[in-house]
Amino acid sequence: MNIDRAPGDFEHREPAPDAGRPTGQPIGRMARAWTGVKRWSAANPRLSRVVWFAVGLGLLALLIWAIYPSSTGQRRGLMNQGAQPVGVATVQKGDVNIVLNALGTVTPLATATVRPQVGGMLIKLNFTEGQMVKAGDVLAQIDPRPYQAALDQARGQLARDTATLANAQLDLKRYRDLQAQNAIAAQQVSTQEATVKSSQGVIVSDQAAVETARINLGYTSVVSPVDGRVGLRQVDIGNIVSAGQATGIVVVTQLQPMSVLFTIPEDNVRAVTARVQAGAVLPVDVYDRSQTTKITSGTLATVDNVVDPATGSVKLRAMFENTDLKLFPAQFVNVRLLVNTLHDQTTVPVPAVQRGADGTYVFVVRPDKTVVQRTVQVGIQDGDKMQVLSGLAPGDTVVVDGADRLRDGADVEIPANPDAKIAAPSGGGQEEAVRAARRAQLEEALNTSCKSDVAKLCAGATGREMRMCLFRGRDQLSADCGRALSQMRQAGGGRRGPGGGGPGR
Repeated sequence: MNIDRAPGDFEHREPAPDAGRPTGQPIGRMARAWTGVKRWSAANPRLSRVVWFAVGLGLLALLIWAIYPSSTGQRRGLMNQGAQPVGVATVQKGDVNIVLNALGTVTPLATATVRPQVGGMLIKLNFTEGQMVKAGDVLAQIDPRPYQAALDQARGQLARDTATLANAQLDLKRYRDLQAQNAIAAQQVSTQEATVKSSQGVIVSDQAAVETARINLGYTSVVSPVDGRVGLRQVDIGNIVSAGQATGIVVVTQLQPMSVLFTIPEDNVRAVTARVQAGAVLPVDVYDRSQTTKITSGTLATVDNVVDPATGSVKLRAMFENTDLKLFPAQFVNVRLLVNTLHDQTTVPVPAVQRGADGTYVFVVRPDKTVVQRTVQVGIQDGDKMQVLSGLAPGDTVVVDGADRLRDGADVEIPANPDAKIAAPSGGGQEEAVRAARRAQLEEALNTSCKSDVAKLCAGATGREMRMCLFRGRDQLSADCGRALSQMRQAGGGRRGPGGGGPGR
């Protein structure tokens, strides 16, 4: 059938996009598909936006999965890791010490500046700087010759006046005999009696002059007033010294016994004085500046009788034998005063006590290996243990390490002998020992669960090298081995090194 068209009736058609190309090639098919998509999008604008958004999310998820292929497996391991390994301890009954911590200063009982008491030239020093001396030891010698001469002169005057007194007493005896015979007047006898009394007064004055001269002569030997250690000399031989001069010859400090002055808040004074009045001897320990080394032990000697209104504190003095001379004058020390000891108290390790918005609490391990969060009331902290006033009973098992990853009702895994693994020195060493015990437990579980995996993937590797190997092949691990490796990583058993290579220690 023929259709007649005018020349102007023919419509203009653009060549097809794939004109001139073989129709079977992929580029032509993609171009036609893209053209169809654009036409569909133009015909359905709202629906196309939703579809394109969904396609974009799918591509993003696919990209994340391609970059981090192990993240899903790792999260699956964390979700299925089972019981959380923790460190535990048993609630105990024991003694709790009430200790007051204070800052103190080593203060000698006596510090004497040896000054001359007479003037003269210093001719001798009988000590070595830093020497230990006794009270009465001669430390220095002042030229004694002027004072010896003054003593001799006083003695001569005393001898002359003594002779004069003896002659006056003899004349008085004669006059009294003559008066008895009415041979002389009574007035002459009275005059002689006055002469004898005057001579007796002169003798007393002469004796005082002799004693003064003897004392001054003794002062030429400068002696130590106390037992102790001499310091650096402040005057050299050949210098002229005078009585009462500002600069002494040397300073002597008593070192045995030694005292420590420290202060406590006035709120604690009543407890201390009550124990002292009851006759108790309160022990005192002093530590160095870092509070790590114990210097010596002593006892509380006295409590001051007034509160310092400026600081609201009271001074106390503790006494120490200081036989080893470890306490040095003016040394700064940390003081621990044992006020009292409470017996049969319920105690837990300090790391077991957690603090939150509702107060203090602990995680108690139940027989079915789950934990329950229990609120407790705590009292005094004594070193590495805490007094529990309510909420726990002796024999309860509490979590001391790993509580930050627990919640009420969570499953836990505890060591076979928790008390043996938790035991550690007081202070911060306990937490480190608990961590070490927990790491050892996790390593043991990893070695047991991954025995076959190690033989297959990491033959001959041990320690950190084995864990690195397992981490690199984590996608091929068994379920038990993957769980053990995930627990090790979550517990901090595998820390990343500077290069971020994987688990290591």
